[in-house]
Amino acid sequence: MTMDRRTLLKLVATAAAASLMPRTGIAQQVDPAARGPQARPPFSFEEVVRRARDLGSLPYERPASAVADVLAKLDFDAYRDIRFRPDKALLAQSGGPFRMQLFHPGFLFRQPVTINVIREGVPTPVPFSAQMFDYGRTKLDKPLPVNTGFAGFRLHYPLNNPKVLDEVISFLGASYFRFLGRNQHYGLSARGLAVNAGGEPEEFPVFREFWIENPEANAERATIYALLDSPSIAGAFQFHLYPAAQSVLDVTATLFPRTSIPKLGIAPLTSMFFSGENDRHLDTGYRPELHDSDGLLIHSGSGEWIWRPLRNPARPAIAAFVERNPRGFGLMQRDRHFSHYQDLDLHYQTRPSYWIEPRGDWGEGHVELVELPTGDETNDNIVAAWIPRQTPDRGQELTFGYRITALDRETEMHPGGKVLNTFVTVPKAHGSDEPVPAGARRYLVDFNGDDLPYYLGDPQLVQVDASISAGQVTRAFVLPNPAIGGFRASIDIEVPEGQTGDVRAFLRAGDKALTETWIYPWSSQ
Repeated sequence: MTMDRRTLLKLVATAAAASLMPRTGIAQQVDPAARGPQARPPFSFEEVVRRARDLGSLPYERPASAVADVLAKLDFDAYRDIRFRPDKALLAQSGGPFRMQLFHPGFLFRQPVTINVIREGVPTPVPFSAQMFDYGRTKLDKPLPVNTGFAGFRLHYPLNNPKVLDEVISFLGASYFRFLGRNQHYGLSARGLAVNAGGEPEEFPVFREFWIENPEANAERATIYALLDSPSIAGAFQFHLYPAAQSVLDVTATLFPRTSIPKLGIAPLTSMFFSGENDRHLDTGYRPELHDSDGLLIHSGSGEWIWRPLRNPARPAIAAFVERNPRGFGLMQRDRHFSHYQDLDLHYQTRPSYWIEPRGDWGEGHVELVELPTGDETNDNIVAAWIPRQTPDRGQELTFGYRITALDRETEMHPGGKVLNTFVTVPKAHGSDEPVPAGARRYLVDFNGDDLPYYLGDPQLVQVDASISAGQVTRAFVLPNPAIGGFRASIDIEVPEGQTGDVRAFLRAGDKALTETWIYPWSSQ
């Protein structure tokens, strides 16, 4: 399932604006029937795992139910006019801090999902009711049945103001979800799984059913279970959400492949990069940069920190960073300056970074980065995920655990200096009329942070360590850059015609590495 990201952002923004509400006056949830003496054990993640195991042992069947034609034919404006009524929010029974609102099916969201609320260990499906929604100017010819279902849901929490409930997490479309920390605005997305991302055809697993635990009073977390399904795989997911200034989502996924899957993406992240200082596009108008994320950050199993700036390539590109038990990876929005975006509506400078920290032994594999060309900022064209080296086989049970943190800064990520800017130009000497070889490029890389200001007192102590996988580094030097409290590395390279080379560089003082490692690809094709 794909979706124009500008459309999705408008829907999210509209829903969020319509759903801000005080913490009083929320509708009460109906109590489920009391459990008798022969009641089953309280519903738990193990029950979702059992259902996923049973589902994965059977051939895939596409869900038969779909929304009514009248809902499938809604255009964007008509669908956007359908808004959940905040006074109908669920999860208010126990007086906890979370409230749940539901997304109406229709438009692009044509396959309804089942949503259950767990109270005192008993899951109860939420029945559809038109009374939950304000349809605005959208008129339907006849009442919708009680089994209409929902497109997804969102949870609200006093994230930014103790008296106001803000949207903190949203599940809408396939296995996509987003969550926020304080003073953040939606940008990139996470997914349950990615299957053959960037390939043809890509498979998009979907969350078919959700269970949300009714939080107790003064609860500091929300717990969500989800059942995932696709032609290739079934899975059970557990999410523990901890809202905060930098919110945390703990994820456990137990997976049951139906077939051998050569390219299974674990903890996938999806984002948008259209234009940045390293990859300029002239049709951005008055906005200098347009991106939800500007780089892939990796903390390798060996301890090295790697920064790979994102691009909007002319043709699809895939990069693999081979690892064993990576310590972390994520798509980051490192540039936080409004003046670099100049967009008053989309708030690119406050979009979160998502940082993945694996739990347990993930073994051998690679962090894969997929970059697809896009003609504007309405399309998600970036995917990052962990790809296990061993191909999952049919009937094999897999379990992965990881934590996602919604970051608005990286000051505590690692102690070394960080890449601030990447500029790409041609290595033409001043006043020279010599033609520039087709495979030649000059990279200007700004590093700042950590101990780099100290070395401005004696810049000669700092060197740039530069290399390339194919071709040659023809010149490399470093200059102090007091304006950023750091240094600028200048790296000239040449790549033979028809080849691609990955340039690597970091700053050092003697044998001591001062910064993370910057990596950038260049092709002379």
